[in-house]
Amino acid sequence: MSAQSQMRAMLDQLMGTQRDGTGSKSLQFDDDSVCKTFLLGCCPNDILSGTRADIGDCRKVHDLALKADYEMASKSKDYFYDFDAFDHLKSFISETDQKIEVSKKRLAEQQAEVSAEVQGKATTVQDLNEQIRKLLVKAEELGMQGEIEESKTVLSEVEKVKILKQEAEEAYKNSMPASTYQQQKLRVCEVCSAYLGLHDNDCRLADHFGGKLHAGFIQIRLKLDELKKKVTERKSEYEAVLLTRRMQQKERNGEERRRREKRYSPSHRRRHDGYRSRNSNRKSRERSRSRSRDRSYKRRSSPSRSRRSRS
Repeated sequence: MSAQSQMRAMLDQLMGTQRDGTGSKSLQFDDDSVCKTFLLGCCPNDILSGTRADIGDCRKVHDLALKADYEMASKSKDYFYDFDAFDHLKSFISETDQKIEVSKKRLAEQQAEVSAEVQGKATTVQDLNEQIRKLLVKAEELGMQGEIEESKTVLSEVEKVKILKQEAEEAYKNSMPASTYQQQKLRVCEVCSAYLGLHDNDCRLADHFGGKLHAGFIQIRLKLDELKKKVTERKSEYEAVLLTRRMQQKERNGEERRRREKRYSPSHRRRHDGYRSRNSNRKSRERSRSRSRDRSYKRRSSPSRSRRSRS
């Protein structure tokens, strides 16, 4: 993108379509073709762009200028676009959860030969991995809050859990037959559906949990939880607005139907047929007068022709 295009995008984002004094675009943010989830800043197509879960461009319009228009307009009017965004994200996360279950089922089928003892040790390794992740997140939050000592304490707990994890991994490796060890080294991330190595070291796990893919799914899931609360609190208000819209649409449809009925009513057809009849009669009279004039002209001109012929 050129510098000029970047500057134009920044102006659109800040000032909307009115940045030149008048609306420069015919499309408005309330048009059905505009992505309402994008207007709220949580469209999965944008959040997951450039990741392994990239789902391509959104079928609806994404425009920073329209988003700026919406943000300004929403200060004085509630458009209830959070309901549209909630339905969109709910559908997307539902598909992701189904994918996770399918992946887990596939892995479970591959691991069907593993004994209950070995599977229990594998679960222990997974639990310790998850415990390390939560402790790292907690330590980071404490550090950002300025609680340095508490953060150090949590990090010391992380080191202890890492030792337990190494022991659990060793016990898992020793209990698994060599022929099936390589087949049982994957697990499915419960957040983003990605496959993780069961014995990945802490660095690789940190890369995954801090990567754009995993962080993007966390952002989407948190936004879905936030929208769910708002939708639940404002459901009755939204239903009242929908009822008003349906009544207005019903009235418009009724007016259109009455206009059509009036246009094709018997009285209207009679008036229309009468007009056509009068118009036809008028044209007929005009043709008759024209023929009469032609005959009169021929009669007047015929004697002169006879005199010329005699002479």
